[in-house]
Amino acid sequence: MKFVVTTSHKPKKEEVLSARGLADELGVKYVSRGRLKEFEKEYPIDFYYVFDKNGQLSIRTGDSVFFFHPGMSKVRYKNIKLQESDYLIESMELSGDETVLDTTFGLGNEALLIAHFLPEGKVVGLEASEHIYRVVSHGLRNYLYTYEWIREASTRIELHNRDLRDFVKECPDASYDIVYCDPMFDRPQMSSNSINPLRPFAMYERISRADVEEMIRISSKRFIIKSRTRDTLFEELDLHFDKLSGSKKSGVLYGVVEKR
Repeated sequence: MKFVVTTSHKPKKEEVLSARGLADELGVKYVSRGRLKEFEKEYPIDFYYVFDKNGQLSIRTGDSVFFFHPGMSKVRYKNIKLQESDYLIESMELSGDETVLDTTFGLGNEALLIAHFLPEGKVVGLEASEHIYRVVSHGLRNYLYTYEWIREASTRIELHNRDLRDFVKECPDASYDIVYCDPMFDRPQMSSNSINPLRPFAMYERISRADVEEMIRISSKRFIIKSRTRDTLFEELDLHFDKLSGSKKSGVLYGVVEKR
């Protein structure tokens, strides 16, 4: 994919320096925002990185903008406070000091929610897409958090640009308390405005039974995998789940394999 780095319109000096620095790091061109349309006519590109005035890093492609935001973590936390069920948090059975491996990090909304319930622990996240990793890792560090609980949770997240298959093979047995996997759905919910801009950059390689066995191997308490009722992933994996929970309304399921 061909891309360049630019800034928002009428940028400050700091934005220009940040954009130039990223362009140098990635070995691509920095193009000033005022010249971008002219540049695209001569050198067609697939997308461009933008350093915005609020300190955020985003990716723009056509009319789509991909940026980091903790929106869904706020919604789910509010639901928990209203004493509604969150099946992922319930499935994890957190004590508060665990190290959780999130093998499919994405926007990180679930990781932020998990990290909130780990005051003495942390979330280690893996994101295979270099572009998703770059936007989200920048966002975790620089987002202007409105809620203190989300800011605190972000400090307990360690994110790596790694493919889960390579990473887990390097891990010793039982090296993480809980391992969580949330692969892309077979039939995506295209009405999801938060996820749609991410889709062109996501990794879609199918999770196999061998991948799952490796993730189970490196967990000491439990392994959790997410799917939907109308997807075929659980059937393909043919796993015995100690617990299967989820919402009939959303059709989202969490399968749990206990290690103890």
